[in-house]
Amino acid sequence: MPLLRASNHKELKPDDLKLTYDTKDLKFESTAAVKPIESIIGQERAIKALRLGVELRSQGYNIFITGLSGTGKSTTVKRVLETINPACPIIYDYAYVNNFKDEDRPILLRFKAGKACEFKKDLTVCISFLKEHIPQILETKPFITHKKKLITGFGNAQQKMMNEFEKKLNKDNLTLGQIKVDEMARPEIMAVVDNQPYVIQQLDELIQEKKITKAKAKTFIKKYTEYQQDLRSIYKSGLQLSQQFKEELEALEKEAVEQVVSVTFEELKKKYKDKKIRKYLNDVSEDILLSLEIFKGQKPASEQLESGIIVDYFKEYEVNIILDNSNLKKCPVIIETSPTYSNLLGSIEKFSDGSGGWFADFTRIKVGSLLRANGGYLILNAMDTFSEPGVWKALKRVLYYGLLEIQDQSSAMQLIPSILKPEPIHVDTKIILIGNNYSYSMMSAYEDDFNKIFKVKAEFDYEMKVSETTLEKYVQVIKRIIEKEKLLEFDSGAVAKIIEYSSRYAGSKKKLTARFAYISDLVREANFWAGDVKSKTVSAYHVDQAYNSGKERHGLYESKVSEMISEGTILIDTEGSRIGQINGLAVYGNDTHSYGKPTRITAAVSLGNGRIINVEREAGLSGSSHNKGVLIISGYFKEKFGRNIPLSFAASLVFEQGYGKIDGDSASITEICALLSTLSEIPLKQSLAITGSVNQKGDIQPIGGVNEKIEGFFDICNSRGLTGKQGVIIPVQNIEDLMLKDDVIEAVEKKKFHIYPVSTVEEAIGLLTGVRAGKMLKGGHYQVNTVFGCVEKCLREMRRRVKPAPPQSIKQNIKRAKSKKKK
Repeated sequence: MPLLRASNHKELKPDDLKLTYDTKDLKFESTAAVKPIESIIGQERAIKALRLGVELRSQGYNIFITGLSGTGKSTTVKRVLETINPACPIIYDYAYVNNFKDEDRPILLRFKAGKACEFKKDLTVCISFLKEHIPQILETKPFITHKKKLITGFGNAQQKMMNEFEKKLNKDNLTLGQIKVDEMARPEIMAVVDNQPYVIQQLDELIQEKKITKAKAKTFIKKYTEYQQDLRSIYKSGLQLSQQFKEELEALEKEAVEQVVSVTFEELKKKYKDKKIRKYLNDVSEDILLSLEIFKGQKPASEQLESGIIVDYFKEYEVNIILDNSNLKKCPVIIETSPTYSNLLGSIEKFSDGSGGWFADFTRIKVGSLLRANGGYLILNAMDTFSEPGVWKALKRVLYYGLLEIQDQSSAMQLIPSILKPEPIHVDTKIILIGNNYSYSMMSAYEDDFNKIFKVKAEFDYEMKVSETTLEKYVQVIKRIIEKEKLLEFDSGAVAKIIEYSSRYAGSKKKLTARFAYISDLVREANFWAGDVKSKTVSAYHVDQAYNSGKERHGLYESKVSEMISEGTILIDTEGSRIGQINGLAVYGNDTHSYGKPTRITAAVSLGNGRIINVEREAGLSGSSHNKGVLIISGYFKEKFGRNIPLSFAASLVFEQGYGKIDGDSASITEICALLSTLSEIPLKQSLAITGSVNQKGDIQPIGGVNEKIEGFFDICNSRGLTGKQGVIIPVQNIEDLMLKDDVIEAVEKKKFHIYPVSTVEEAIGLLTGVRAGKMLKGGHYQVNTVFGCVEKCLREMRRRVKPAPPQSIKQNIKRAKSKKKK
C-alpha cells in the first residue's frame, strides 16, 4: 500500500517577508523639512524611574540604570538631569586646617560656596600682619623698659642669693667659683690658700708644697662636704629662679602682643560666625602666643632637619581648600570615567624625606569626585566601579553611613598604615550607576545591603512599538543626528530604508530598535558613501551600501564558513532526500554582527529503553538550553507513542561537524523530524531547512534570529543555483519578525525559493517528507501508510524484539488457566 501524500502547505508571499515603508507616508521629501527633537523617545518607563530617583533625596534612593549598550543611557541621564533641573541642597566649600591639639587629626571647616577662598585670604593677611607687627611691639620703649626691669630684678635676686652663700663660705676660708665640664660651666666650692682659690682636688699638691698641713686639708674637705648640700640647694634655687624669669618674660611678651593678636582675629570672628570656625580662630590665637619666637625671628620661618625634611613653621596656619564651589551655579553633575580609589574618594599624598621615610600632613589631603558631586549627582560605570580594587567596599560604606573618610589607598588596603586621620565629611551625593541586567542581578542577589543603597532601578528598553507618533519622532531623532554632526540631508527614501533596518535590528515588523547607537552609525556611514560620490543628499542606495559594507567588515568568518560549504569541507546537501538527515539552522556571531548558516543534524536509533543520547552533551559541547530541548524531545515521544507501546529504542542525535559550544532549543523540531525519519525509514528532503522550538505536546514555538537563519540557507542555495524546490520552514509566530533582504524576497516572488510557516510537528514532517503525518484512530493506533503509522509499526517491532519469550512451563500454566476459565 503506497504512503499517503501530504496535502500542499501554504507558503508565505513576498508581502509577508518584509515591511516596506512608503515614502508618501513620511510626508516629506528631505530631512531639510524636518525639525529635530531633543527629548528621548521609547524610554518612558526608564525616564519615570529616573525622575523618581533624581527628585527623591531620601537615603538609599540611588539609581542603577540597566539596558543594552547603545540605548542611550548616558545621554538620557544627562538630558534628564538638565531637563528636570532638580532642586539642590545648599552647596558648600570644604577645607582642612591644622588641629593644634592633635596634628594627626586635621579639622574640617565648611563654608558657603565661595567663602573658603575668602577665609584663606583673610587668615593669610592676619598672619602676615602679625609677622610684621609682633617684632615691632617687642621693640617699643615701654616693653624694653619692663623687660630691663625684669632682667635687673632677676640678676639682683640671683646675686643676693650667691652673695649670702659666699659670706658663709668665707668664714671657713672657702669661696665659690666655676669650673668647665665639657664646655659647660658649673659652680664649685674652692679652698682659699694665700688669697688664691684652689679646687679640693689640688689640696694634695698644696700639702706637698707645704703650703698647708694635712690637718688643714682635712678641715677644708670636711667643710667642703658640709657645704655641698647647700650648694645643690642654691643651684636648684637658681634654676627655679631662671625658669621663673623665663616664664615672667614670656608672660610679659604675651601680655604685650595679646591685645594686637586679639584685635586682629576679632574682626575675623565677627565675619565668620560659625562656631567651629570661631573655635579654630581661637586655637590659632592661642598657638601664636605660644610660638612668639617664630614671629620674633628668633626661630627661622623654615629650616632643614637632620632627616632632610624642610620644616615650615608657618605651614600650620595654612588653609587647605579641598573643594572650592565658588564658580558653581547649578547642582553639580559629575561623570567619573575613571573611578579609581583616589579619583573617586580622594587621597592623602605623601612626601619623602629622601632617606626612605614618607610623611603627610593636612595640606596633602586631596578631594575626589564623590565630594565634588556633594549635593548633586555622580554618574559611574557599574563594572568599572566594581572592578577597581577597594572602590565598591568604600563607596558602599559612604552611601550607607553618609560619611566620607579621606585616606590614601595604601591605608585603605591596609598595606602601609597611615596615622593621619582627617575628620569625616557628611556627604549627600546621589549615585547613578550605569550597567547591565547581569551586573544588577548579581549585586542584588549576593551583595549585602545593595538593595538598601540602590532602591531605584531604571531599565532601558532595547525596542519600541511602531506607531504613527513613534515614526514621526524617530525621523526627528535622525534629523537631530544629522544636524548635530553637520551631515548631508537624507531624502525620504533613505529615511524609510533606515526605519526598515531599525525594524530588522529590533527583529520584528511591529518594533523599532531603541539602540540608537546602531542608527547613528548607519546614518554616519550612509553620509560617508554619499559624500564619496559627491552626492548632495543621501539616498536609500547609500543606506543599503552602508549596511552592507558594515556586514562585510565583520563578515570574514561568515565568508570562510560559506567557502568551506561551497568546497565541500563542511557537508551540506541542498538537493535529494535522506533518511535521518536534516538541515538545521544556527546563528553565529555576536551582538554587533550575526549571521545564519545551515548545519547537518543526523539521528541514529537502535534497540533500547527509550533513552535519547545528546552527543553534544556527552562531548561537553552542549549548553543547558540545548540539553533541555533534548529532554523535551523525549517527552514528546512519550506523549505521542509511549501510551500504548513501551519505547524500546535508543537514539543518538548529533550536530555533524560541530566543534564548538552549542546552545539553544531552536533545533528541537529539527531533531524530532530526524528521529521520526529514522524510525519510519521515510527520507527527508535536503532541499529544505527547518528551525523551531517544540514543547512536549508537539506545538512549535518561535525562535530568535529568524532573518539570519533564512538568509544563511538562501545564500548557500543561491551559490549552488536555485532549483525552485529549496526553502525554509519556520514557526508561524515568526512571520511578524521577518525583515528579509531583497534577494530573498525576489527569489520567493519568482517561486525559486519558499518559506513555509508551521505550527505543529505534523505540518513540519509533512513538508519534509511529502508524506502525511497521520492521525490517531479510535482503536488507539495511527493511520497506516503515514509517518506516525510507520513509526508506530517500527516501535512495536522493536518492542517485540526486546521483550523476552516466556518459559515453556509458564506458557502451559497460562493455557490450563484459560481452559478452566472457559469451563
